[in-house]
Amino acid sequence: MTDHNWLDRWNDRYSSQEFAYGTEPNNYLKEQLEKLEPGSILFPAEGEGRNAIFAATKGWNVSAFDISSEGKNKALQLAEQHQVTIDYQVGELETLDFQMEQFDAIALIYAHFPADIKSSIHQMLDRYLRKGGFIIFEAFSKKNLEYVTKNEKVGGPKDIGSLFSVEEIKADFPDYKVIELKEMEIELNEGLFHNGTGSVIRFTGQKL
Repeated sequence: MTDHNWLDRWNDRYSSQEFAYGTEPNNYLKEQLEKLEPGSILFPAEGEGRNAIFAATKGWNVSAFDISSEGKNKALQLAEQHQVTIDYQVGELETLDFQMEQFDAIALIYAHFPADIKSSIHQMLDRYLRKGGFIIFEAFSKKNLEYVTKNEKVGGPKDIGSLFSVEEIKADFPDYKVIELKEMEIELNEGLFHNGTGSVIRFTGQKL
């Protein structure tokens, strides 16, 4: 069940006129998508849609979901501006009707699920990816706590359990050819809530 404080927090964040994380796609997502042939792609925890809309403008058939209806409203507004359409569902993953092996790619961009469910979500998502399909992942690493303590503006969860390690990603996605998997320091400049130096995990893997 969705924690109402968690839901309220995201609805509140996405209800203002400005886009919380901007309208430009994440750099890592953009770089990785440009290497792939367009197909069908899923964006979990997609918020206001900046990454999903970018993929749609590049010819991908885009599905997305989030628990926030405010996020969906903003995403559809952005889609209209770019004259693209996306299938955006509101709800938790287990309540949605995605099919086994439906997608050619799944993009997890700052999809920080609560600590107690994040691995099970990853394992569920794996079932929706076809063999040969790709995971593209960028999210804050456990080390980011040091960065966010010095600079609140960099953003990200403040509980270590919701942050990621290289080992967790290997454990959650075991049957993948690892194209890239590393922890690194990057400069973020994404809207109102991702600004400054942070520590992230980046992973691109192909399902075996």
